[in-house]
Amino acid sequence: MVVRVRAVLALLALVMFPLGCARPTSADQAKLWQEAPASAAAPELTRFNDLLANLADRLRPALVHVRVRRAGASPKDDDSPAEPRRSTGSGFIIESSGLIVTNAHVVEQAEWIQVRLADGRRFNGRTVGLDSRVDLALVRIDAGGLPVLPLGDSNRMRVGEFVLALGHPFGLEQSVSFGIVSRKGAPLTVAAPGFDFIQTDAAINPGNSGGPLVNMSIGFAIPSNLVKLLVPQLASKGKVEWGWLGVSIAEVTDEDVPRLKLREARGVLVRGGMPGEPAAVGGVKADDVLVAVDGTPLESPRDLQRVVSSTPVGKRVRVVLLREGRETEVEVTIGLYKEREASREREAPVNPKDTPKDSPKGE
Repeated sequence: MVVRVRAVLALLALVMFPLGCARPTSADQAKLWQEAPASAAAPELTRFNDLLANLADRLRPALVHVRVRRAGASPKDDDSPAEPRRSTGSGFIIESSGLIVTNAHVVEQAEWIQVRLADGRRFNGRTVGLDSRVDLALVRIDAGGLPVLPLGDSNRMRVGEFVLALGHPFGLEQSVSFGIVSRKGAPLTVAAPGFDFIQTDAAINPGNSGGPLVNMSIGFAIPSNLVKLLVPQLASKGKVEWGWLGVSIAEVTDEDVPRLKLREARGVLVRGGMPGEPAAVGGVKADDVLVAVDGTPLESPRDLQRVVSSTPVGKRVRVVLLREGRETEVEVTIGLYKEREASREREAPVNPKDTPKDSPKGE
């Protein structure tokens, strides 16, 4: 209660500050407070405040609160039934018939899912599909005529742009926090397949997971364009089938240029290949430098990860590479990424001469 009162007082002080201080009048003497003067804030500030508040009002109807129950784990040497574990998160509706986007960790291993809509209605939910690699999940509720949030173009979002983060932190009612796009780049998890994720300084508290990050259109800390790419697979298969080559890769450094007879430090260096995996079967060898896949140029390892992971499994692709300075082309059939293969890749011995920057990455 003390925290709530302080928050309200802080808000009142913030609202009053641009408006100036009120002078007491004879009519106010009997009051224990003073009314705000009629003077308005700067027009620019008023327009900006109205824009953000109106945007939040439009988005809230499609925001949902997700409650989850998981099986509990009994302590050792204890035969008593385990208490179920409960958690909460957020999500938003992308299809009016009840298809909801959230984070995979919100609903993973859930025995029971309840979705509460902005109007207070509650529905039992079921997981349609999830992918732990990018922490994305789809949940379905049996409803119709629901408001939706359209997905925007995350490639157009710029660092420094104002954003709102919406969700249900700590299980509370819908909340909105304000910030900017701090960074677009590699995510924190090594297994993520080369896509640029969005970092923001907008407050994201426990329970916000799964909620949208928005500017004038809808984005996601997972980029909305990546969501668009994965949702069809999650809806139809319940999972994402990521492409896989089975090679250990690194950046091409200036030191590699003379050793590999290159003209410049560009492309993706193959440190080694896994026997029997797509790259090895297709003829890719250690010390090859990959420069293009099906006409898409490769400037860095993340380019290769992004192209390969988003290529349909089973598709044959043309790989252009430099071998001892000579351009060569091979055909490789994209394989299926599996967690066990990624684990083997991460556990593979690293060449002692590799620096942290050049440590092999799996693809």
